[in-house]
Amino acid sequence: MLQYALSQVEFDEYGLLKDPAVWTRELAQSLARQEGVGELTERHWAFLEALRDYYARFRVAPPTARVCRELGMRHGCGHDLFPSCLAAWRIAGLPDPGEEAKAYLSAE
Repeated sequence: MLQYALSQVEFDEYGLLKDPAVWTRELAQSLARQEGVGELTERHWAFLEALRDYYARFRVAPPTARVCRELGMRHGCGHDLFPSCLAAWRIAGLPDPGEEAKAYLSAE
């Protein structure tokens, strides 16, 4: 099922969805497994939904510290939950945020 779900979707060279409209929770779970995250927990889903909501409002990547604070999680929660913030961005099904944002999201 993992390969089938991912084979039906187009990604760019950074592994980001070319068409964010095709994102589903099932696709997110498949991407999470591919990124080595495993099964997504409620904390993962809360973080992903916060990324998606912020992007829907402002069309930019949010400061991850802000997301953690708004969710009542400790500073750096994105790195606790995902290999990188860019991996979370991929799993959230969001489009290419631009070079500067990718550098920020890839930072350790």
